[in-house]
Amino acid sequence: MAHRVIKGLVGGCAVLLGVAVTGCAAPQYTYVANSSANTYFKVPHEWHQISASALDHELNQSGGSNSSWTVAYEAGSSPNVKDLFSFDATQPFVFAEVGDLNSTSSQELSYDSLKDLFLPVSSQARQQESSSQLSGFKSLRDQTLTPGQGVHGVRETFDYTDGGVTDTFDEVALTNSDQTVLYVLFVHCTSTCYQNDQTEINDVMSSFTVRSP
Repeated sequence: MAHRVIKGLVGGCAVLLGVAVTGCAAPQYTYVANSSANTYFKVPHEWHQISASALDHELNQSGGSNSSWTVAYEAGSSPNVKDLFSFDATQPFVFAEVGDLNSTSSQELSYDSLKDLFLPVSSQARQQESSSQLSGFKSLRDQTLTPGQGVHGVRETFDYTDGGVTDTFDEVALTNSDQTVLYVLFVHCTSTCYQNDQTEINDVMSSFTVRSP
């Protein structure tokens, strides 16, 4: 699943803060923040965090990650890190990462390459894709984002089918004004799951906030 058109992320250090909203009633959301990168998003309180060690192991198995920060959550009672790259996840799985871009990656960064971070989404990338396993691409959202302070990027929602299973992916990929940092949040699960949980998923994706220094 990790198409990874963008290469050369250079690691750094970051601080993860998971803060549950408290009060008399049960908390509704958990707020997840990378304070060093001025980045945060929220997930429903019932979603469970994937352990950092399990996530690191899964990323290493798939080729590794040079990102300075990665974190993942999954809905349901039995979160499974294998659902990160699975097409048959029946519960929403959310993954976030932040990483520095080296000079080559910064110069090559484009809106199309942001779209194609994990899977071929742009028309050019799909034409070049030689894998016969993926089929049934369907674009559900193609949106350019300019949230402010020079931060810019895309939000893409799309379907792909693999092994007879159709998965829906919802991805936000942003960079700062000088294109030296990459910020990514994506949620995916089967198309049926996505349709059933669309409201919660949209809450997660719309909460993704990056304040460029």
